[in-house]
Order: sequence, then structure tokens, then C-alpha cells
Amino acid sequence: MIHAQDITAVILAGGRGTRMGGRDKGLVPLAGKPMIAHVIHRLQPQLGQLLINANRNISRYRDFGYPVIRDDLEGFQGPLAGLLAGLKAIQTSWMLCVPCDVPNLPGDLVKRLSLALDEQKGEMAVVHDGARLQPAFALIPVGLGEDLEAYLETGERKLRQWCASHRLALADYSDAPEHFHNINNREELYKLLHSGKS
Repeated sequence: MIHAQDITAVILAGGRGTRMGGRDKGLVPLAGKPMIAHVIHRLQPQLGQLLINANRNISRYRDFGYPVIRDDLEGFQGPLAGLLAGLKAIQTSWMLCVPCDVPNLPGDLVKRLSLALDEQKGEMAVVHDGARLQPAFALIPVGLGEDLEAYLETGERKLRQWCASHRLALADYSDAPEHFHNINNREELYKLLHSGKS
């Protein structure tokens, strides 16, 4: 079983926010706090080590009290660029990645991913919500950094495809898929604000 002290969380906040009208999704207000603050609040009890991957508004992200890392690749090249930056920056053996736009993150994410990895002997562990794979929620060994870099050098940018090229352990969240509903646009933000769940 992987211990929490061997894992660093990297919150992916480096996207363009295109479907949110170009707004920086991690900083979009939700229930009086930036969306990323909700993610941090959910992660803090699970892991002591945390980084934020961002490509703009760097000083605002630093205000949350954690190191901020940029993508090495220029031009907002997607979540895999953020994963690679995280794998290069962390000092632990394992990286937990989560997106910045999932404010209802489960409190047992680290535990379930670690358990799945241990029981299923995978190379990495990824969430499955009962209907589909959720590859942006993954526990990845630092040793896969070179493999990811080689994948990106081919021009590919698909997170799901890269994950599928490895032996995956699946953390089953079919009992609680609502934890992985992300906020992609203004409509989804409005629904969450008026659902009573925020």
C-alpha cells in the first residue's frame, strides 16, 4: 500500500477555459471561494504535499500557499502537458493528479486509488465512475515521466489514450459518480450553484 507521504497532489489548472468563455476555471467563484479552493480543501486532509499546475494568473495561484508550476510545453497543450510538468517537479515517488474544476472531490480518493493499485497490481490507478473512465483522476508513478514525454513528442495529446497504453488499476466509484462532475461551462456552474450541493 502506498503511503500518503510518498504522494504529491498536482491540481491541473493550466487550461484555456474555452468552454467557460476563456475564464481561468480554477479562479471562477463558487459559493464565495475560487473553485480551486474547494479542491484544495478536499485534498488537504488526504495529502500533505500539493502543487498547482497553472499557465496564467500565477501570482493569484501562489496566494493559496502552494508551489505553482507551468507547463514545459508552450501553447496550452492540454492536461498531459500539466502531468508531465508535475512528474518532473515533484520529489515523491507518486503523483496524484486532479483537475481544478471538480469541487466535490471525494474524501477517500487517495485511499481508493492506492488500494486499487495494490490489489490489481497496475502500473497506475485511475478512477472509473461506473459508466466511464475518469483519467484526469489518477495515481501515477514518477517513473512513467519519460514514457509520457516520449508520447507527447509523437504529437499525441489524448490523456485517455496514454492511460490506456498502460496496465491500469481501476478505483471503482460506481457508488458515488457525482464526485467527479466537473464544471466545464457557465451552465454547469449555474446548476451547481442552485443545486444546494455547493
